[in-house]
Amino acid sequence: MPNTAIKVTHLTKVYKLYDKPIDRLKESLHPLKKQYHKDFYALNDVSFEIKKGETVGIIGKNGAGKSTLLKIITGVLTPTSGHVHVNGRIASLLELGAGFNPEYTGIENIYLQGTLMGYTKEEMESKIDEILAFADIGDFVHQSVKMYSSGMFARLAFAVAINVDPDILIVDEALSVGDAAFQNKCIRKMESIGEKGVTILFVSHDTQTINKFCQTAIWLNDGNIREYGQPHLILENYMSYMSYGHETKRKALVNDLADTRPSDNSDLTLVNVRMIDSFGEKKALITGIGFFDTNFLPITTLKQGEEVYFICEFETTIDLHDVAIGVMFKDTLNNEILTFNSYMYNAPLNFVEQDQKTRTIVKFKVPKLHPREYVITVALSEGTQLNHIQQHWIHAAMTVNILSCDFIDGCMFSLYPHEIEYKYEQI
Repeated sequence: MPNTAIKVTHLTKVYKLYDKPIDRLKESLHPLKKQYHKDFYALNDVSFEIKKGETVGIIGKNGAGKSTLLKIITGVLTPTSGHVHVNGRIASLLELGAGFNPEYTGIENIYLQGTLMGYTKEEMESKIDEILAFADIGDFVHQSVKMYSSGMFARLAFAVAINVDPDILIVDEALSVGDAAFQNKCIRKMESIGEKGVTILFVSHDTQTINKFCQTAIWLNDGNIREYGQPHLILENYMSYMSYGHETKRKALVNDLADTRPSDNSDLTLVNVRMIDSFGEKKALITGIGFFDTNFLPITTLKQGEEVYFICEFETTIDLHDVAIGVMFKDTLNNEILTFNSYMYNAPLNFVEQDQKTRTIVKFKVPKLHPREYVITVALSEGTQLNHIQQHWIHAAMTVNILSCDFIDGCMFSLYPHEIEYKYEQI
């Protein structure tokens, strides 16, 4: 396996869970070996192979087994069964502070990390200036690391990990504690060492980073590999599963879809929003919403420039006049980024009869929003844009991710190539 960096074979990690501490003692002393524990499979028969120079991202909900997998690969944990073969020197950045002595200064911990990786003091002295320059924590390097903030800890730990010439770099979400500028600096450095042939394995909840940065994605779910392959496909399925409870059905598509517009009795998978925090008169209620591709398969990953559908179903206990459905994209800090509604485009529904159930279908082109996660607010009103009654407003109905179409993204909004033209003239 000369071209293999990491090979994981039938890896399983089982923890014994006891209801009470005394049960552990009872089990050890019971003459008939009665079991008082329940087996919890943090990892269950996991197998995969990573080639040298490959960058692999691991995604999954909390508790899926991501950190356990990385700890076993780095040797922090031992597996219950299975094998891990590592070909090369590993530098790892696991949970904050792992491998650091809190009583040592930053400088002393740098040398400690080097010793753990097999470097002599003289070899580390040749790297110390580069490590300190990247960490950029000033005179705090001479202070005990127990005084460090989480951001300073991340800076020092990452600076050490990438400057000890690893063959394999393993990062487990530790960068999420750093500020935006430092995270960007780390990603650029990881791209740089990746181009030099370093194998990179990292866990992130930032789907855009994985889509842009990785050649391969692994989706872990409840200790099992649910999917392994191209990042953009894995991320679509993962986001769909997290929102709708199942993956997209793209692989099962047939080409002879006769009518792309769903009929009134179409079996659409919508997000049930009945119990989500909301306000309004509530004589009419939104019951379900969702985003769909052009084949009306549910999606939560919207790629810039693609045509998609937003579908909203509602029911009313009164007659409604001049009805509008509005959608708003907010960032995670609750800033309003993008909105559209029926009034803005002169398309309100003139009349809805009492006890009628209605489906609204909005077709639009995904704008060139900055790639990230957005919270979707949806509203149902009647009246006009300037004077209306808010029947139902749902604050955080669901989340979606915007994926870049070309990885050329500046501020919150950018222009598509066909929307801008440059000319140059000699003057």
